[in-house]
Amino acid sequence: MSDRRIARIIGLTGGIATGKTAISNYLADTYGFPILDADIYAREAVHPGSPILDSIVERYGASILLVDGNLNRPELGNIIFCNPAERQWLEEQIHPYVRRRLVETTQSYISQLSLVSTNALTVVLVVPLLFEAKMTDLCTEIWVVYCSPSVQLERLMQRDGLNIDRANARINTQLPIGEKCQKADRVLDNSSTLDSLFAQIQRIPDL
Repeated sequence: MSDRRIARIIGLTGGIATGKTAISNYLADTYGFPILDADIYAREAVHPGSPILDSIVERYGASILLVDGNLNRPELGNIIFCNPAERQWLEEQIHPYVRRRLVETTQSYISQLSLVSTNALTVVLVVPLLFEAKMTDLCTEIWVVYCSPSVQLERLMQRDGLNIDRANARINTQLPIGEKCQKADRVLDNSSTLDSLFAQIQRIPDL
């Protein structure tokens, strides 16, 4: 996936509800970087009629579907966030598809951009489970967005309408944010305001 004109393939990750979307939107709007979002490919993987969705229905029954044939995500979440074995099974279905799409699309951007520019290129991969899914090899550097555990919990509860137990269950399915920070090339602290977060990005060399 490398190309001599690409300065960066940034792997942007962090804990749930820590601010990955805010950063990716800022990078797209301010710097014009292509943003490849693993969550979009994960949703694509289970579109109606897909083999992966068929496997999910076979495992959990037709009640896992909405009336329009789409996956009932809240219902699936109730299953996998309380059962590590089921979560692992689901990830084994979806992660290979997501990885393949990230590779294909990154290579496509490299080819397109190299035709119109001889400058160094940057692509941003937003992958919430970058470490957990072992996709760090897709990046030339890793950025982790961090916020304090109390702020993360409050944001997740407000964003998704979860009670404290369900919110903690979702947080606990991921690698602890402190471990992600230790593995990062760059840590961005989103415990304060968005202006403070964006100012940290503006200080990064060579963007």
